[in-house]
Amino acid sequence: MFCAGRASEKKTMLRILVLHGPNLNLLGRREQSIYGSQSLDSIDAALTKLADELAVDVDIRQSNSEGELVNWIQESGSGYQGIIINPAAYTHTSIAIRDALAAVALPTVEVHLSNIHQREPFRHHSHIAAVALGQISGLGSIGYLLALRGLHDHLSAPRKLKKSSPASRRQKTASR
Repeated sequence: MFCAGRASEKKTMLRILVLHGPNLNLLGRREQSIYGSQSLDSIDAALTKLADELAVDVDIRQSNSEGELVNWIQESGSGYQGIIINPAAYTHTSIAIRDALAAVALPTVEVHLSNIHQREPFRHHSHIAAVALGQISGLGSIGYLLALRGLHDHLSAPRKLKKSSPASRRQKTASR
């Protein structure tokens, strides 16, 4: 039975951009004692499966190029409601990625397979953390699933309960 107006009541599907940084295309072959044996394809498949369950559209991309990651982040400002990013080594070096995330001001969750705070000292600092809604580090591939579930819940929460991202709070303060 068709019910008029039903389509207009349908919620718009959330769109989340998932970005994998440099060398993550080598997962499953690279330093398995640190990153595990799971391939990037299997992580992406698990993300896609959870996204289907949550009725979320995920756009999953990987690049070894900082500039390409920055371009994708800048393009996300229209058409996406959030970002999940594992900037990999760029976490510790890229002001450009940090600034792009701040500029688009979308809720962002930073993910790391390994615990960056238990590794070499140069990996302890994240340029991304200051503009991210949250950071998940050291839980392996499940960190991506937790990020997706958390970002989905954050974006689906009633407006009055939602916390804005650090970047959007700064923009609101700067415009006063």
